[in-house]
Amino acid sequence: MKTIAELIQHSSVKQVIGDTQLTVLHLTYDSRNVGEGSLFFAVKGTQVDGHTFIQSVIEKGAAAIVCETLPATLDETVTYIQVNNTSEAMANIAAEFYNHPSRKLKLTAVTGTNGKTTVATLLFKLFRSFGYNVGLLSTVQNQINEEIIPSTHTTPDSIRINELLEMMVDNGCEYCFMEASSHAIDQNRIEGLHFAGTIFNNITHDHLDYHLTFDNYIKAKKKLFDTVNEDAFALTNKDDKNGMVMLQNTKATKYTFSLNSMADFKAKIIESDFNGMLLNIDGDEAWFRLVGNFNAYNLLAVYGAAFLLGKEKREIITHLSSIESVKGRFEYVRSENGVIAVVDYAHTPDALENVLSTINQLRTKNEQLITIVGCGGNRDAAKRPVMADVATELSTKVIFTSDNPRNENPETILDDMQKGVKPLHYKKTLRIADRKEAIKTAISMAAKGDIILVAGKGHENYQEIKGVKHHFDDKETVLELFKLMN
Repeated sequence: MKTIAELIQHSSVKQVIGDTQLTVLHLTYDSRNVGEGSLFFAVKGTQVDGHTFIQSVIEKGAAAIVCETLPATLDETVTYIQVNNTSEAMANIAAEFYNHPSRKLKLTAVTGTNGKTTVATLLFKLFRSFGYNVGLLSTVQNQINEEIIPSTHTTPDSIRINELLEMMVDNGCEYCFMEASSHAIDQNRIEGLHFAGTIFNNITHDHLDYHLTFDNYIKAKKKLFDTVNEDAFALTNKDDKNGMVMLQNTKATKYTFSLNSMADFKAKIIESDFNGMLLNIDGDEAWFRLVGNFNAYNLLAVYGAAFLLGKEKREIITHLSSIESVKGRFEYVRSENGVIAVVDYAHTPDALENVLSTINQLRTKNEQLITIVGCGGNRDAAKRPVMADVATELSTKVIFTSDNPRNENPETILDDMQKGVKPLHYKKTLRIADRKEAIKTAISMAAKGDIILVAGKGHENYQEIKGVKHHFDDKETVLELFKLMN
């Protein structure tokens, strides 16, 4: 518990009206969670403006309000803290409230369109295998050692981040690895955190429904590197055309990794199959359990970051080579009659192309490659025809289906996707809105040796339809149908 004066001492404040010696018991930006002694942050969100709830949270017992615009009538029992940016103030105050836990950890953030979850999770598993207490903040789940804490966003809000980091410190964690999404960076959720290192993997077409332009998207990613301190490392993918852009204004020590050019950390794929690949990393060869060119980059990022965090190169390779892939990332299963199914989270054109190209490199071309793919509702619609184009160019057959339609009509999403199909590919496509039925159809079309890619949802165990999350797990569904149909 801290006083308002203590909490705002390192924040940019326009004015304070009221008693700054009040003790704050709780922080929240959700009016439903306000109680006696709460400090409420009136955040202007994309859907809701927290300023409209100020009067109701005062009635619930809020001790203080952080806001950008003061209400017309002020309550004498409440302290008002006016700031230029509530989300930025929330992050800094949250760090103060939880005693700056990021300063007590070696915190490393991973950003990029694709590979964030894989890199962060592999780093977590790697440092656990070294024997350390470690924390993880990821899309799939948050984790403190072996304790799993469900995840709802790629990057939690700034209050939750600091709460989780404090829990990690209390559990003796020395390291934490986290995904830093472009939304989170733009919304100041990582403001006030102290990073030991930052990693950039790649950037491709995604989230333009939020960022509006690709330039804004790049700037959001770059902001992570622009704000880290001199004592951190900044590790970037030199082969990505925007990789070096990330390092332009950083104060951190700069490092690069590459498969194609000279870099601080270098790798080459020697051979690969569905079970993994043989990599040469900085002169040492080892077999890894991940598949594909994109995963070679992920492994190289992990290798470089682990070295920069103080581990010895051969020790890293020895431990990393024994770690399995991340749930929902190129997970493959084989039916009794020899049909292979690959479940992957690929939900951007670039990620889908990576996975399909990898499968095409591994297959003999005598087998069918049947792709099941959809696009999320209420998200960047511009990528829908592009996703369809990629799928039909690189597959033998394609079934367009529902992903998470959310509040959109699934048929409308499929209409958008089909606009991207070139006339010569019309005959290889089907559209089946029911995702389970689409998977069932693909399995019924497949013969021994054929490969089915179920793309888009990966680790997710739900399908969101009209605001309701229904249980649906791609891998679970594939295994169930394999048993029924063999």
